[in-house]
Amino acid sequence: MSRATGDLSPGEWAVLALCDEEPAHGFGLAQALGPDGPVGRVWSVPRPLVYRALGRLTELGLVEDLGTRRSSTGPPKTVFGATGAARARVDAWLDEPVEHVRDARYLLLLKLLFLDRRGRDATPLAAAQAEAYGAIERRVEERMDAAEGFDRILLSWRLESARAALRFLDGLAAVSPRGS
Repeated sequence: MSRATGDLSPGEWAVLALCDEEPAHGFGLAQALGPDGPVGRVWSVPRPLVYRALGRLTELGLVEDLGTRRSSTGPPKTVFGATGAARARVDAWLDEPVEHVRDARYLLLLKLLFLDRRGRDATPLAAAQAEAYGAIERRVEERMDAAEGFDRILLSWRLESARAALRFLDGLAAVSPRGS
């Protein structure tokens, strides 16, 4: 899906998932997505990009302006909430395995974070992710024998990365507070 038709960036997914949890204003979202915020510790988004994401999500019909709230620390703040269409998109995104091993550090962890925040079982995502990463591992192993020079080094890196991600997924149930 192209950016023009609705493929979202990780920051946009994070903003959308937060708005789906509960209506929020841009400043509150920016705090949650700041480096020390509960979501920002996995994927931080600078304040200007939070507001840009809100604009784009509004254009796509995924969040809507719910009005303003008075603020004791500044001007009234516009509150945004997820639309009905957004809820289905967020749920589908959370269930979809990450395509590349290199994206596990932020996308997979972001999905696991939001699943945990929603009290949802991460086992189905972990199983689907393990299947996807297992396929990657097999494809890389098949190419190793014919690879030479730097190609072999790169494939070796990818193979070890896939194996590390698979080990992480295998151990996920042991570290998850919900056993998911």
